[in-house]
Amino acid sequence: PPPKGNPNEPLQALIFDSHYDAYKGVIVYARVMNGAITAKTRLRLFATGAACEALEIGTFTPRMTPCATLEAGEVGYVATGFKSVREARVGDTLIDASAPAEPLIGYKPAKPMVFAGIYPTYTDDYPLLRDALDKLQLNDASLTFVPESSAALGFGFRVGFLGMFHMEIIQERLEREYDLDVVVTAPSVEYEAVLGTNEVVKVDRPSDMPDPSKLLEMREPWMKIQIFTPKEFIGPIMDLVTRRRGVSVNMEYLDTNRVLLTYRIPLAEMIVDFYDRLKSSTKGYASLDYHFDDYQTGDLVKMDILVNGDPLDSMSMIVHRDHAQHKGIALTKKIKE
Repeated sequence: PPPKGNPNEPLQALIFDSHYDAYKGVIVYARVMNGAITAKTRLRLFATGAACEALEIGTFTPRMTPCATLEAGEVGYVATGFKSVREARVGDTLIDASAPAEPLIGYKPAKPMVFAGIYPTYTDDYPLLRDALDKLQLNDASLTFVPESSAALGFGFRVGFLGMFHMEIIQERLEREYDLDVVVTAPSVEYEAVLGTNEVVKVDRPSDMPDPSKLLEMREPWMKIQIFTPKEFIGPIMDLVTRRRGVSVNMEYLDTNRVLLTYRIPLAEMIVDFYDRLKSSTKGYASLDYHFDDYQTGDLVKMDILVNGDPLDSMSMIVHRDHAQHKGIALTKKIKE
């Protein structure tokens, strides 16, 4: 079992989950590492700096059951009264406002990695879409969105997601829970554009890409991925990753049959159908783990689709120069169909 901790030291509690309650505000789930929490304790979140009073504390039995004290080593919940989970992020450290303590190591704020435009099919639904995204954000601090407009699709929002699965969940919730009919543009990632003045500009949609005459270089996010697979599927996996501009890092045999393959691959090549193709080429036996590695310079260009001679901004995308031709052909064939 994990160490119990010291109840006599300043309070340190790790937030590992949270949800929004209409009556009690944000309720955080926390493990008390050191110190103790009692009802009416003045608390502060280390990373966000937000302060609150513990309106109610308790344990899970498995229902939420109020109690008088949460001590070091115990897991429970704290009703904070916050109106948004953005103020109580997962991984942050809950401390006593009157007895400052050091944060628990390992906290990193959730950073959107995949971006897409979400537009209502019917323009009259724009206020409903905005309200729905606001409500989803109450329970999902990693969801970010800003208004944007498109000549073809009208008014909508540029939404940031943690990944493709997160994006699919949000789209399903908008359609099922809020009864909205939405159009989602092709997903993209956040690039870095280095201008001639050495200024670095974040670019998460093709329309924001600077003029090529002012551009020094474009950088794209690369991921480090680990694939666990039976050895007979090494060939199909190597072919899949190589076609996606991946670079081999290491191959390690775990036993006589299982292999651990390590690669570096651009995030833009992963976000569409990489996981599906990995599963189909290995009959479902391979498993994938990935994390962000760094930004790397690439020969990236903006590809426009012209309809009757006019560029359609909602179909523009940033692609590697070597892949622009076949991606453009595939997209125009789909439009023709």
